[in-house]
Amino acid sequence: MTIQPEHQLLATENLPAEIQNAAAGFGISLATSVTGWHLAWTGEALVLRSTELAKQGDILVDFASGAATYRRKFGGGKSEAIAKAVGLSKKAGLTVIDATAGLGRDALVLASLGAQVTLVERNPSVALLLWDGLRRARLDPEVCDWLPQRMQLVFQSAAQALQTLPAPDVVYLDPMFPAREKSAAVKKEMRAFHDVVGSDPDADPLLALALNLAQKRVVVKRPGYAEFLAGQKPSMSIEGKNNRFDVYVKAALE
Repeated sequence: MTIQPEHQLLATENLPAEIQNAAAGFGISLATSVTGWHLAWTGEALVLRSTELAKQGDILVDFASGAATYRRKFGGGKSEAIAKAVGLSKKAGLTVIDATAGLGRDALVLASLGAQVTLVERNPSVALLLWDGLRRARLDPEVCDWLPQRMQLVFQSAAQALQTLPAPDVVYLDPMFPAREKSAAVKKEMRAFHDVVGSDPDADPLLALALNLAQKRVVVKRPGYAEFLAGQKPSMSIEGKNNRFDVYVKAALE
């Protein structure tokens, strides 16, 4: 895996050894000075920030944040579109590979509904943010009694993971999609992801790999205006508030 120059962690005097060791494990270098996007330690959490975008704000993975807790408790539960698409409205305890995990928000919803989720992330900076989110979750009374047991992180490309991991019930894909040109108000985090992660030009081949691995179904999250992944029509589509979920059914959920 190629480590890009932006994958740096700002070295400060209070940077714990545990964080330094984890960064090294993800191929992230320590730097005494940084420019542009980089990781930083706040004293409690790792964050992604930019020296050039003062109004951007820090980006982090927080599985027990107010927004995450609100969605988990009041977001609709098994009636949410993603839960219906994955099949958690029909069967509890499904195993799911989230092959493009990002900040893990969809994975958190699935795990909170009882799924066993493997988060796959290939970008070193994002993977380290996920690692830190899981680290803090183990210490948080809000989620420590269930989340660590239902979520595990794999630092690997989606293509590699879909050819090496054990077959799950469901493979979930949420590849990066270019923002529409007229969309001026791109979310801050999405801007960061486009800057740091880029698009997913290799997303189409993932569908075939996912269909080969999944035992029950493959779910692909897409913007409402986007074409089907790899041009392949799904068995059904479930409309969400801002996206749709294309479902490729391989076998019944029993």
